[in-house]
Amino acid sequence: MLAANDDLQLLLNTLPGLLQEKLAELPHDGLLEIVMDLGRLPQARYADRTVIVGQTPITRADLSYVVNLVGEFGADNRAGIEGTLHRISAIRNRKGEIIGLTLRVGRTVTGTIDLIRDLIESGRSLLLLGRPGVGKTTKLREVARVLADEFGKRVIVIDTSNEIGGDGDIPHPAIGSARRMQVPHPDRQHAVMIEAVENHMPEVIVIDEIGTEAEALAARTIAERGVQLIGTAHGNTLTNLVQNPTLADLVGGVQTVTLGDEEARLRGTQKTVSERKAPPTFEQVVELVGHDELIVHLDTAAAVDAILRGEDPGGVRRTPHGETPIKVDVQERVNLPPETLRGEVRIYPYAINRDLVERVIRSFRFDARTVANPERADMVLALRSRSDDARLRRILNAYGLPLHCVKKNTTAQIRRLLHHLFSQPEPEGILDSEAEEAVSEAEAAVRKVLEESVAVELAPQPREIRKLQHHVVNRYHLMAESVGSEPFRRLVIYPDWESQ
Repeated sequence: MLAANDDLQLLLNTLPGLLQEKLAELPHDGLLEIVMDLGRLPQARYADRTVIVGQTPITRADLSYVVNLVGEFGADNRAGIEGTLHRISAIRNRKGEIIGLTLRVGRTVTGTIDLIRDLIESGRSLLLLGRPGVGKTTKLREVARVLADEFGKRVIVIDTSNEIGGDGDIPHPAIGSARRMQVPHPDRQHAVMIEAVENHMPEVIVIDEIGTEAEALAARTIAERGVQLIGTAHGNTLTNLVQNPTLADLVGGVQTVTLGDEEARLRGTQKTVSERKAPPTFEQVVELVGHDELIVHLDTAAAVDAILRGEDPGGVRRTPHGETPIKVDVQERVNLPPETLRGEVRIYPYAINRDLVERVIRSFRFDARTVANPERADMVLALRSRSDDARLRRILNAYGLPLHCVKKNTTAQIRRLLHHLFSQPEPEGILDSEAEEAVSEAEAAVRKVLEESVAVELAPQPREIRKLQHHVVNRYHLMAESVGSEPFRRLVIYPDWESQ
């Protein structure tokens, strides 16, 4: 059940007396903001209407009265009232003089995350999208409080404009026992995000308004270290975000791929298509349609892949009355059970590294080989996350092939599946050679960093393997960051300059 507390009177106290009197005659429930523009009549804005307040235009003296009573304006032209969540934003002329103010009402609303509570408890990163005023920031406050107070997690709020935790050095009680890191300048938000992880060991980071490429890269680096991210970004829907070249990396990024003639024919598309570049930083996305209506995408990767194929991303619509799956016209996938395999088996790898499959076949002497074309194959081996691809469905239907899936593109996963298919007991104690080599590389690099005080760059690795390398670096209390774009994204390990 929703319950609100807004300390509205503290905001009204900053207004000139006559304007206060006029606002006292209006309802306060649902008031979003008060607009004061020089030479114009003041306005009170609600979610569904705008009300003109009085008949006296705003003067420079009115604006100065408010400015003198609120906190200092930062580089983002925002100020606040200490101990509250209210936000005052300024409009300036060419000389830098304030000629307009927007006084936004900040509210503490408990119960506002009931519809997404299960997503937050899952421990997976979550991105909130929606138009301004729909309640994204209000939900972030409640998320921070619930995770910190009810689940006892180490939560840090990255507060660029003091909009989440309120103005002043002491955070507003709305975020509970979550810690708050203020950002001295909007351009430093990405640096403070990384600083939070390096210095304060959070389990959860809450961040509002991810809007630059640097912040998107910082978010990916944080997620790779196993920290749960709860954030918002500019954009109303997942489709908007995919089409935004600056922020698309939050949901996996987009790359242009040129297909061969055969592949383009099977897909029924042009030879140049768009595909997802990497795993999403945020594994779940919620589109806020209204205060009590939202659309949930539990699998960001699958939803983005659907968008890039020109299909509806699907999702589940949630309201206080229940949830309804958004129907999508997708052909149902048939994953045939393992069958008795006789003679040489020809495997067509789909979205799977062919060299890894060949390595497993050679290591265990399976009577099998990989093929480059599906028409010559006896079976298809694919990533589970790509099992609903339109092209894959066409291949399966065209050639009547059985489909077998692995969760990850690793030798361990491929080996386990092939042992099962060929009815051989899987030997114990065999490590994933790729992961083992990557961890060894990280340990050697750490030794070099400690001994020579130089930065060391590792070889490009998939996201899951980079996470293992991060764990190695963290054990030695060094700093590392991921640089570059997939598939060439890699770790750079830095020495502890401050201790020298």
